[in-house]
Formats: sequence, C-alpha cells, structure tokens
Amino acid sequence: MRTILITGQGGTGRTTVAAATALKAAREGTRTLLLTADRTDTLGAVLGVPTGAEPTDTAPHLTTWRPDANARFREDLTAFQDRATTALDLLGAARLDAEELTPLPGAEELALLRALRDAVTSETYDLLVVDLPPTPQALALLALPEELRRYLRRLLPPERQAARALRPVLGRLAGVPMPAEWLYETAARWDIELAAVAAVVEDRATTVRLVAEPGPAGTDAVHAATTALALHGLRVDALVANRVLPAASADAWLGALAAQQRKALDEWQETYTVHEVPHLGRDPRGTDDLGALPVPGVNRAPVPVEWPVLDHLADDGVLVWHIPLPGAIREELDLIRRGDELVVTVGQFRRIVPLPSALRRCTVAGAALRQGELRVRFAPDPDLWPRTR
Repeated sequence: MRTILITGQGGTGRTTVAAATALKAAREGTRTLLLTADRTDTLGAVLGVPTGAEPTDTAPHLTTWRPDANARFREDLTAFQDRATTALDLLGAARLDAEELTPLPGAEELALLRALRDAVTSETYDLLVVDLPPTPQALALLALPEELRRYLRRLLPPERQAARALRPVLGRLAGVPMPAEWLYETAARWDIELAAVAAVVEDRATTVRLVAEPGPAGTDAVHAATTALALHGLRVDALVANRVLPAASADAWLGALAAQQRKALDEWQETYTVHEVPHLGRDPRGTDDLGALPVPGVNRAPVPVEWPVLDHLADDGVLVWHIPLPGAIREELDLIRRGDELVVTVGQFRRIVPLPSALRRCTVAGAALRQGELRVRFAPDPDLWPRTR
C-alpha cells in the first residue's frame, strides 16, 4: 500500500492539502483512507462531513478516520491495571476507574500510530494519506516507534527471557523480586506493535509531502524540514506551495506580497519538485472547493532513500557510509560513535542509528559533508576484521 505523509509549517493549510490529495486519488478510483490526529474536527470542517472515532465513508472510494485517543487510553490503562493487580495491591495503590481517566499529552499521536498500523494490516485500502502535525511534532511522532523499541531492548533485553526458570532462584539469592513474566510478555507485545508501525514509516512506498506558504518563513521551514526528514530516512516527493497569489494585481500591497512569493518559488524550484496551489480567495470548504485545488497526484513508484556503504578498501583501505543530508550545515553537524550505533545530530534534530554489520567491525576514520551528503569513513579493526591468507 502506498502511504503519503502530509506535514509542513503550522497554519499553512496542511489538512486542506491532505484532504484534497485524498479526494483526488479517490475520484480516480483508488481506495483511499485519510487519517488525522487532530483533537478538533478540522478535517470534517474542510470536507463538510464530520469525522470520528470509526472509519467513515465520506465520498466514493474515500474513507476518513479520526481515532479517539480517549477511549484507547482508557482501554490500555485499564488492561495494565488488570495485569499488574498483584504489584498494585502490594504497594497499596488504589485502582483508577475508566470514567476518571483523561488522556495524557501525546495520546492523540499514539492513537494515530496505532490507527496507521491497523490501516496497513487491514489490506482494505490502496492509498493511505496521513494528516500529520507541523514538521517538528511530526518528526518526533514518526521517530517514536524506533526510539521506543530501542528503549525496550535496553531495559528489557529479549535474551533475558531465556532465564525464566532461574528467575525464582535468582530472586531468592538477590533478596529482591525479579521482574514478573507478564512484564517481558508485555514488552515483547509492544515490540511487535512498534515494529509494525516502524515498518510503515520505513517502507519504500512511504513518502512525505511538505506544505508551505512561499516566503522567507516558509523557506526557512522547508530547509529545516528537508534536512530533518532526510536524517530519519524519509523522502520528500513534493513540495506543495500553498495559497499562491496571482502574479498580477492592481493592489500595491498584494503585488508586493505576490512578488515576495514569486522570489521564494523561484528559489524552491532550483532544489525541489514544486507544485503551486493558488489561493481561492477564501478558505476551501467542501468537496467542490477541494476538487478545484491542483494538488499533485500520487506517484506509484517513489524513489526510495538509500544509505549505501561503498567499498574503498582496495584504494584507500576504508569503507564509506553515505548518508544523504540535503541542506545540512557543517557547523550544526555532530557525530558520536557509541558501540554499534552512530549518534547523528543536525541542528536541533538527533537520531541514533545502528551500524550496518560490516561497519561494526571497524573504527571511525573520519567524516566529511560534501554536496548535501555526509560521508563517514570506517577503517577495519585488525582484531575484528576477517583475515585473509
């Protein structure tokens, strides 16, 4: 299934572009699901049809869904209390009733990730369009499955499950109770669920579509977003320049604003695949307005992001890991080797990535930023590298 993630600047019409994109695909006969994490029904206001906690058929071939974070949060916490009854009783804790539970910050995002996983595994749709929050929040959301899986592996390593039979003995020897079996079972279940979500985000058929208004602020936002998305291995397949004003205007104020937009558009077109969506002179409402927006279609064969490791052993004695980071600035770039992981920081964004197997037996020999690409050189460690006769 093809997945398009819509994000960009705050207040630039991301939800409108997401709705128009999904509607266009549906009118071409593609079975489309449009997902949103918005607590208020902004999507329903744009479409002219309310959206809710259950998937709703909004138009032919188009289904909309706004998952209910409240209900899912109550279900999860109630289930946790049921499984942890013994521990809670020992602590003298009072159980919380479902009626008194309110979702914590971030519950909407978690509900969206689960809905994304469920949509993909249902095999009911051909296209999934996801209306994401503004780019910084969207990146934190998309990186969450990978980060949580890493935390789980560190805190509750799967290999410890092999010592189940020894746990009671170890508990008596140590004088403290060992982690209960259900804790490892829960961690394993969470890992499977998180892996399913991460697989959607990392899938070769998943791309990001950026929405921005042309101008100085939009240019800065697009520049930062492109680099941050590349750091997380996500490809931008289109830049949607939204609310573009007519070039010719008798009004001096509108003319100056249109000239500013045109300057930004000319700059963007040198780097990105830009699709201009004109300003309708009003906020789009309903399927007629959405159908009038010339949003880009769906490319069914997206070009995947590659982080190749090239072999230069014969010439230079190193392996070179090529990490595309368009727009990255050398002064804002930082690298740290930590065991079998590489910590990459670009400005305010950071990602911890596992090293490919061949590079784990190497030491870092240097790095350089060339033509929007980070190239990290690795020299084989004589103590770990296979010897040849």
